[in-house]
Amino acid sequence: MSTTPYQMEPFSDFSSPAVQTQYKQGLELVKSYLGKTYPLIINGERVFSKKTMDSVNPANHKEVVGTIHQASLEEAEHAIQVALNRFESWKLVDPLVRADVLFKAAAIIRRRKFEFSALLTIEAGKPWAEADADVAEAIDFLEYYGRQMRAMTRVDDVILSRRNVERNEYRYIPLGVGAIITPWNFPLAILVGMSSAAIVSGNTILLKPASTTQVIAYKYVEVLEEAGLPAGVINFIPGSGREIGNHMVNHPKIRFISFTGSKEVGINIYEKAAKVHPGQIWLKRVIAEMGGKDAIIVDSYADLDLAADSIVRSAFGFSGQKCSACSRAIIHEDVYDEVVAKMHAIVKTIPVGDPSDPQTFVGPVNDQNAFNKISQYIKLGHEEGKLLFGGKSDDSKGWFIEPTIFIDVDKHARLMHEEIFGPVLAVCKVKDFEEALEVANNTEYGLTGAVISNRREHIEKAKQVFHVGNLYINRKCTGAIVGYQPFGGFNMSGTDSKAGGPEYLQLHMQGKTISEAF
Repeated sequence: MSTTPYQMEPFSDFSSPAVQTQYKQGLELVKSYLGKTYPLIINGERVFSKKTMDSVNPANHKEVVGTIHQASLEEAEHAIQVALNRFESWKLVDPLVRADVLFKAAAIIRRRKFEFSALLTIEAGKPWAEADADVAEAIDFLEYYGRQMRAMTRVDDVILSRRNVERNEYRYIPLGVGAIITPWNFPLAILVGMSSAAIVSGNTILLKPASTTQVIAYKYVEVLEEAGLPAGVINFIPGSGREIGNHMVNHPKIRFISFTGSKEVGINIYEKAAKVHPGQIWLKRVIAEMGGKDAIIVDSYADLDLAADSIVRSAFGFSGQKCSACSRAIIHEDVYDEVVAKMHAIVKTIPVGDPSDPQTFVGPVNDQNAFNKISQYIKLGHEEGKLLFGGKSDDSKGWFIEPTIFIDVDKHARLMHEEIFGPVLAVCKVKDFEEALEVANNTEYGLTGAVISNRREHIEKAKQVFHVGNLYINRKCTGAIVGYQPFGGFNMSGTDSKAGGPEYLQLHMQGKTISEAF
């Protein structure tokens, strides 16, 4: 396998008629297997349980994408025992061989890129460009972590040996069995990143995907099987978080939990994982990413066209259903009215509708629960601010909510503090840059943020003071690229695990020092 430097997977050029045709062919392929039934996968075997769940198209909730069998405690416990047994052999496999499984999986997904993108459009409601970026990021994770694993096998110069006295070695060894609990908003990219990092590090895993995107997860497990991953290294066990999720988190033989999702669930996992149960001989490790309340600051020295475009694209890409999405625009009073007017002009042109239409920029939200929650925040927005645009919704066919902007929102308002996870933007006016930073930091989260400014003094101050894990200057606050912008945040945004960065694999391993006297 080549050791050439990592290069990000290119995005598709949708101005090309040939690419448009390939995407449409992908949609037709996915439609050909809509409604199929998917079992659990434990030790490579297809397991049919007593309970099933339908996954539906969020743009047309009467259309069933697939029916997925759900794991009970019995199947979850069986999967844990399988993973424990397989770990004893998988941990001894040459890391270079484990990396090759990831490279092969990347090649398979690359060949099936338009199928996976189309499946993301139909099951997750992602417009073409968003789905394409999700698949590209999944490929990036596989390529990057494979190369990181190869690099970590060469550790001879990490520590020193003493000539004629002793030879010292420093090795990384895997942790054990991990529970991988993945989100629905990046149902391929984040799932692939979380699971592949654990696998290539030598661990075995239980994969519990989000309930609304389980077909995507199943298709990925099939890819790993085709790539040569031994049975039992990954076990596909969708099911109830309250039932099997808690069982995994509390289990004495689970060594680590990797979670991406809401703050509330993340806190619950962190608390439960801290408890040592009978038969448990380690402290469980938790890798968590839990959301954000991200802001873009615009000062009086900014390129105002860039500012308006960055805010709107960050706020409404994938209907604002990104933990990195801009849900707060903090704008200097001298340019406030002009930026608001420019944002209004842009948002009016945004196409809303079925994401299978290539012109759609804003598709549906995830499910009925998301629709209801976001609708309540829009109702609150009418009390806390002035509606600039949007506010309408319709769940008769799919879960559609217009991109919605509330202006003149007070910096202490709930709309400025609570994570909405939908296409709702709060806009706040500030008197100077110092107040802008104060407002930006006045949240329990610390994931992403951006500053639009042409004043070097402000940029440098933001680098020091703006307390987020991913800070962007003169660009939107979404769209971190694997290997270029390692991703993870502070405070209640999680454990700052920095996915797609040079230290992420180490979270799935532990260091072992070996000293041999001559």
